[in-house]
Amino acid sequence: MARPVNVDDWIQIEAQDSPDGSWYTMMSRVAAFHHKHDFASKENHGHDMGYRVALTVEELGEFAAAITKGKPDEEAAEELADLLILVLGHSLAMKIDLETEFHKKMDRIMTRDARRGRLGIRVTEYTGEKS
Repeated sequence: MARPVNVDDWIQIEAQDSPDGSWYTMMSRVAAFHHKHDFASKENHGHDMGYRVALTVEELGEFAAAITKGKPDEEAAEELADLLILVLGHSLAMKIDLETEFHKKMDRIMTRDARRGRLGIRVTEYTGEKS
């Protein structure tokens, strides 16, 4: 069987309802959520990525507010979980094998040099002269 990438693939995988450290558990639970609410249906506008990105920006703002306003760590953790759920859902909507893409990207960024700027360390693909 090919690696699961869409909601129908993922809901076939039986997962725990509690943390077990498994990528499969997280993805199958997010897929079950998408399936339950039928996000992909035409009636629900399918997986409109513009809308999904707007929701992500909204959740990122809530996470930023929790950090900058000094709210309890539990509140920031909940907002961070919202972001993760959305990102996992984006991969379902786009039928992307996010775990494979994650490892490919990690392999690339582990070869990069870091630069220290005024606000801290930054690791990105730089072109041109180093400052």
